[in-house]
Amino acid sequence: MAVARVWSVTSTTPTEDDARAIARAVVEERLAAGAEVTGPALSVFWHLGKLGEGQEWRVSFKTSVTARDRLAARVRELHPWDSPEVTATPVDWCVDSYAEWVERATAAPE
Repeated sequence: MAVARVWSVTSTTPTEDDARAIARAVVEERLAAGAEVTGPALSVFWHLGKLGEGQEWRVSFKTSVTARDRLAARVRELHPWDSPEVTATPVDWCVDSYAEWVERATAAPE
């Protein structure tokens, strides 16, 4: 089975400003071709032995297979939480021109 060329990496943040700052940083660093910030969303969760509820902002990054792990590590470095959600899903299919753009956008500058 072939490894997906394009990956969607997702995280959530406590504020829109946090989401925007992470999105800008990783796109500027060419770890993601693009990022989308959406929210707020109501989140219900179990944390530190208690039921919690609050607002979160979702950030979805599009990246290449070669940049995926570096992107995930950088999101964790920039994130205000100690143990943030950072998940990745392969994009099973997309048009070749989109995959090529993502790969070009996340290639190391020459």
